[in-house]
Amino acid sequence: MENKKALLIIDIQNDYFEGGANPLVGSLEASFNAKKLLEDFRKKSLPIIHIQHLSNREDSTFFIPNTKGVEIHENVTPIDGEKIVTKNYPNSFQKTDLLDYLKTHMISELVICGMMTHMCVDSTTRAAKDFDFTCTLIGDACATKDLEVQGKNVAAQEVQKSFIAALAYFYSTVKNTDEYVKGI
Repeated sequence: MENKKALLIIDIQNDYFEGGANPLVGSLEASFNAKKLLEDFRKKSLPIIHIQHLSNREDSTFFIPNTKGVEIHENVTPIDGEKIVTKNYPNSFQKTDLLDYLKTHMISELVICGMMTHMCVDSTTRAAKDFDFTCTLIGDACATKDLEVQGKNVAAQEVQKSFIAALAYFYSTVKNTDEYVKGI
């Protein structure tokens, strides 16, 4: 039986863009690449799943329900027939219907993109592999931000490279958007 694949677009929401409550480095560029993937999957009539994070923490500063910031960004707006999974945790499988949906639709391969690479993309990709999905991570359709650890700053570009490199080791095949869309 042929692997059935789906596109998983994680948390490309307004708060991660300029003017949002938690802007990421390169979010606009990543969203344009995610849009290319989305258009490719739509053209091929392949399943598309949008993940939308809704914060349920009292002290949260972004993804607050009923705000403009929580809305899925216009570059990847879902259309009728595309699944939307709402979540409250970094891992898109945790306390959602994502796994049941994928099993019900006999999907075995996930093409993953989204935000934040170091948090929700990472935890979702690792969980997907743990659930025996074949994963392809589209690195240039993901974005993250500068981090700090033990008083030292880590630039977003280094965070991005490090997390993608770690996921490429076992959890996924990593490609860029043009490689994937052109079938390279």
